This record gives sequence, structure tokens and C-alpha cells, in this order.
Amino acid sequence: MTGPTVDVHAHVLLPEVEALVEGLPGLAEARALDARRNGPAALSVNGPMVRERIARLTDVTVRLAAMDAQGVDAQLVSPSPSHYHYWAAPETAEKVYRTANEATAAHCSAAQDRLRGLGLVPLQHPDLAVRALDHALEQGLAGVEISSHAPGRELSDPAYEPLWSRAEETGAILFLHPFGCTLDERLDRWYLSNTVGQPVENAVALSHLIFSGVLDRHPGLRVIAAHGGGYLPTHIGRSDHAWSARSDAGAGCAHLPSSYLKRLYFDSLVHDPYVLRELVRVAGADRVLLGSDFPFDMGTEDPVAALRAARLPEADFDAVRGANAAALLRKD
Repeated sequence: MTGPTVDVHAHVLLPEVEALVEGLPGLAEARALDARRNGPAALSVNGPMVRERIARLTDVTVRLAAMDAQGVDAQLVSPSPSHYHYWAAPETAEKVYRTANEATAAHCSAAQDRLRGLGLVPLQHPDLAVRALDHALEQGLAGVEISSHAPGRELSDPAYEPLWSRAEETGAILFLHPFGCTLDERLDRWYLSNTVGQPVENAVALSHLIFSGVLDRHPGLRVIAAHGGGYLPTHIGRSDHAWSARSDAGAGCAHLPSSYLKRLYFDSLVHDPYVLRELVRVAGADRVLLGSDFPFDMGTEDPVAALRAARLPEADFDAVRGANAAALLRKD
């Protein structure tokens, strides 16, 4: 293989952020909502699962050894989505994003030739979002990680226009990674909150960006959707049909919804070689990037093998394995 292998979906755990919010008003309510959404069985598994992975999530030396074992040369490292804390009031939200940005940058600085980082923005306070993005870029981060929505706001909300404009202007990467699903207790058994909820949230968030015209107004946005974009890429034909058949569906965006897939980026973490082949077909081999969800249990321990199982043409395999991400990261 030629060129580096680059994993764009890898996480870091930031104890500094959790220490900052511990005991603050709103945290208990947020945790209770998370508990209702996930259910007791999932919570009983989540704690031990994370504890087993603490070293890989926090210790750069352990991370690099794990990357070597996977055959991964570089990672784009984003904070654990549990650090979003979109419940926080403005003063706390500013402390959270500053702490997260600085801690992530410090983690990555220990291996600058192999690790690039992403920061956070408080989507619950759109008026702080541009400042937060600029702060992340000032730390040397490649962009920021965002969830699929904030309380009371979808990504189509006009209040986010300044954020999209600034991200487009700076070339910042926006990594779309959901945390929690608004289907709530309907998914509180059998880990449906993640297995179904995450793909649903990805599909809904991307649909808001497409149908609202955000991608028309900001064609230079560099959005990477985690989990292969969820259900949307493999069911985009239904969106195309609605856009063509109904005036209410087609009012917000200028082109067929499927055409916007080629303006977005997607990680390869779909857990099915046939789905990955379809993702490459509909989005283009130049728009899919290797992703593992390192080091969580819903990721893959061997992302290169998972990619190879899709039996892509060699040029497409190399593009997804690392060439696309290397080119994307060189532009910032």
C-alpha cells in the first residue's frame, strides 16, 4: 500500500471537561435524560466498556501502540460526544469549549506527525459558535465536532448561518457525530438507542442541511458525516422522489437531494461491506474516508480489513484508506 492510512473517526476522553461541569445545575437532568434514552441495560454495559478503554482514550502512548496494531498511520481525533454538554448556560458553555479545544490540542501535540484534532462548539448557543470555531482553529485544530441537533434547534436553523459561513471561509472541518436520539424511550432496550438511533440522527441532520438549502448557500462546507451518514445514503431515492413529487419537499434546495451526497464526506463505518460499496457508489470514492470509532465497542478493531472486505477497485480502496483524508487535511 502506498500513502498513509488515515482514520477520521477516533475519540479522546477529556477528564478536564467532566471535572468542569460536575455538580453544576443541569447536569443531573441531562444525565437523567440520557439514562431514559438508553435504558438500564445499556448503562450497565457502558460503564465497564468505557473503563476498559480509558488508557486508549487518554494516553497518547497507548493510542499510538493501538494504531500501530491496526496499521493506522494517522488519526483525526475528536472529543467523546459525551462532552457536548448542550444543556450548559453560556458562561459554562464557553468554559467547556475552551477546555475541550485546549485539551484536545494538547493531546494531539504529543504526536503531531500522527494526530490531528477537532474541537467543540456550543450548538445550544449559536451566538457563541463562531467564536468557538475560531478558538479551535487558533489551537491548531482542523475544525470542530458537532451533534445532529441542539435542544430546540435543527441544523437548518437560520441562527447557524454565521457558523456555516465562517467554517466555509476558513476551510474548517465539521465532523457530524450524533449524541442521543430524540426517539427517546422508544429505543431504551437492546441498545437501539445507538444501533438505530445514531443512523436515524445522521439521516435527519443531513436531510436538514440538504433540504433547507444550507449546502446551496455554502457549497464550500467540508462536512464529514459519521457512521456512513446513517440511513440517508442507501435510501436517498425516497428523498429524490419527494423532491420531485411534492412542492413542500422541493422548496428549499435547488437540486436533487442525491446530488448533495457528492458535496459531503462520509466515514466508512457501516459494518457491512455491501453497504460500504453502495456508499461509495452514491457519494463517490473521493467522498468516503476510513473511520473506526476508535476505541469504542460500536467501532471496528480492524478498519482496514473492514474496508478491504468491500472489494473495491484498488484505486478506490487507496482513496478511502487514506488519500482522501490526507488531501482534506492538507487544505486546512
